[in-house]
Order: sequence, then C-alpha cells, then structure tokens
Amino acid sequence: MGTREALGSERNPLRVAIVGSGPGGFYAAQALFRADIAVRIDMLDRLPTPFGLVRGGVAPDHPKIKEASLVYEAIAETPEFTFFGNVTVGRDVGVEELRNTHHAVIFACGAEVDRELGIPGEDLPASHTATEFVGWYNGHPDYRERVFDLSCETAVVIGQGNVAADVARILAMPVDDLKHTDIAEHALLVLAESRLREIHVVGRRGPAQAKFTTAELRELGEIAECDPVLDEAVLALNPESRAEVEDKRGKVAAKNFGLFEGFASRPAATGRRRLHFDFLESPTELVGKGRLEGVVLARNRLRGEPFAQVAEATGESRVLPCGIVFRSIGYRGVPIPGVPFDDRRGIFPHRDGRLVDGDDILPGFYAAGWIKRGPSGIIGTNKPDAGATVKGLLEDIPHMVGGARAGGEGLQKLLAERGVRRVSYGDWRKIDAAEVARGKARAKPREKFTTIEEMLAVLD
Repeated sequence: MGTREALGSERNPLRVAIVGSGPGGFYAAQALFRADIAVRIDMLDRLPTPFGLVRGGVAPDHPKIKEASLVYEAIAETPEFTFFGNVTVGRDVGVEELRNTHHAVIFACGAEVDRELGIPGEDLPASHTATEFVGWYNGHPDYRERVFDLSCETAVVIGQGNVAADVARILAMPVDDLKHTDIAEHALLVLAESRLREIHVVGRRGPAQAKFTTAELRELGEIAECDPVLDEAVLALNPESRAEVEDKRGKVAAKNFGLFEGFASRPAATGRRRLHFDFLESPTELVGKGRLEGVVLARNRLRGEPFAQVAEATGESRVLPCGIVFRSIGYRGVPIPGVPFDDRRGIFPHRDGRLVDGDDILPGFYAAGWIKRGPSGIIGTNKPDAGATVKGLLEDIPHMVGGARAGGEGLQKLLAERGVRRVSYGDWRKIDAAEVARGKARAKPREKFTTIEEMLAVLD
C-alpha cells in the first residue's frame, strides 16, 4: 500500500476534497465516481446547506431549474461521499491541511460577489448589488438582514443578462404570483408593499448584444399587469449588428431581436407597471443628496467588427431619476488564504484546471466551475467543465505521492479539536425536512431557514 500503482485501489482509495457544494462541485464528484478507480470524496461548504446557487441563486418562480438538485442528491447518497457543511476553508481548516489529509483538492467555490461599476456614488444608500437582492429573496443567510426600500416609483437594473432579468422580473411580478413559491417570507412581505411602477433594464450595447437567454427574455414580456417598453428607434441596427443577427452564430440574438420587435409593436401600456429596455447607455455616476436620487447614463455608439463590437461614449448623457439601483454586470470569486488569485479576472489561476502560481503548477490543487472559468454559462455548463478538470486530475494520479491519507476521518478530527460544528448530509436532510414542513403550512414548497443559528437549532 502507498505505491503509485496502488493509489486508486480499494485498499488505498484516491482521497479528494471538494471545496464548494454547488453544480461545479457535484459534477466533479460525479465524474470522479464514474472513473474506474476507488475514490472517497469529502465535500466542504461554509453553509450548513448544500447545492450552492441552485438553492440560493435560482429564482423562486423557476422550480424546474431547481430540479438539478435531484442529481446532486443521488451523488450525495453514494456511500463514498461525505458532506462537511458549516466548514469554512481558510478559517476552520487550511488549504495545506486539506492537502495533507487528501491526495487532491478541487476548488469549486464559485463567484460569490458582484463586479463593481467603479463610478462615483456607487456606495449611496439604495444602491445595491444583484447578489444581495437575489440572496435576500432566496433566504440566503449572508443577506437576510439587507433592507430594500421599494417605496419609490422607479428602479434601475444595470445589466442585461439572466440575473438582471431575474431581478427585474421579481420586482415587476404581482406578489400573488410569488406567494406559493419558495421565496423567503420576509421578501414576500416587502414586495407586497412595493410602490414601484417603472423598472428600467439598462445595457451598454444594443438589442442584438443583450445577453438574456430567449426563455428569460420571453418571460419578461409575459409578466401579468406589466408592459414591456422600448424605443422602436433602437431596432434600427447598424450593419455590424444586423450581420450578427443574420449570422448562424447569432441564433439567440435573432430570436431575442424578434421578441424586442414584438415588445415595441404592442399597444400603449395598460398595466400597473412598465418594464423599460434601455440600450446603448452606460452609468457614469449615481447621484443624490444623502441617498440615491438618480443615475447619470452616457449615450453610446457601437464600434468594431460583428461579434466584437464595443460601446464607446458619444459625449451625450441624461439623468434618469430613480429611487433604487441594482448592478448586475458580472461576478468574481473571493480569495482563499493559501490559494493564488487572479484579481483582475476574479478567478483562481489555472492551466487546464490545474492551479498555478505564476508559471508553476501546484500539485494536487484543481479548480472547477465559476472560480475556474469566470461567471459564464448555465448550470449544465458546469458538467463538461468539471469533467475536464477531473480528466486532468486522473491523468495526474501516476505522479501523485500515493501514500494513504486520512481523508474525511482526519478532517473530522481536526474540526473536532477546534470545536467546529460540522453539519453532515444526514443533518442537512433534517433541516430540509423541517423547511418543507414549514412551507406546507403556507402552501409553499418550503420555507427556508434564513440564519445558520436557525438551521443548527433544528439539529439540537
């Protein structure tokens, strides 16, 4: 036991720690279990709850997307899988300690924070990130105490991707259409008192470059009592944008453009709310005395070849009065002590999924998911991404120091010595059952616990 050839055998299984329990982490576990080796996986998450963005990021009115967790549940029930919830890597256990208890460590900890606009006034009260709002209405413990003042008439969402669409849709929907979802009760109460009438979704480029998926964009035109609004003039595309829409690579853009044309041709607004699509504008300043009162938007023109057009300012601008702003312009990862970090891109630097420090590969350290490639794609995109990382890990087995490692048993011993309360997968099932029971009383799929203390109290 302990020879290279023996690593991955039943007597000396490959011990892998996976940091993060979202899609990237679970698809990495799935790929490892499908490999022709003996493997033991220990998955760590700083929250007591697994499933990452499937639990905390998917909009409550999209229950079908949450069904991805059924696949993850099956993986978690594998006897060779152990969950370590409520454990923060870099605080409760160090990365080198994980490297000593395991043969390999896969970081799949996602992109947890929003990118900043980097403009004056961004820190004014009533200026928020999309992550805060999404986490708040989804009952994420990090955002339970956030306050969103929806007593104003106008909201602005900066960005034109699917997260921006989620934020705009939740703001625009009648509360009755949300009350039987798993939206957090505290969010439902605030949304019920909303006085918003105008919601602007702002993008720096044109309708041909908006990053909504077609299904998400279509939904924005189907919200009850809410009318989509856009200026028909923006549908007069420049030649390069027209080429993008007509190119076979622009299938999504073509479908989206057709939807925008349909929105523009609708009769005059009749609903309680209006959802505006504002193109070719970039925020340059948030203004207000003591709190947000408006956003300065610079007018843009497009420059460049098809599929490579960039927005440049024309020198014209306007002030859009509003009472609340949400920025949704992308996400970035968070550094972990002891792990190299690419601050510009907000990811862990890697070569084909193997972490690097400068030009040097760090043996035994890997990345998967958004912390590897940045915030791109949908949930399913993480499956081939994680598979590629695991392929590299398996290729590296002959070069690993193959002696037996303590794995989860060694990790649990470290945590116990430090008084860290680990939440097992069985513990999570108890929390899950309690949430479902709470939801049943409100005719909801579940009512989430929104603090870690509440979750741990279920186990006590």
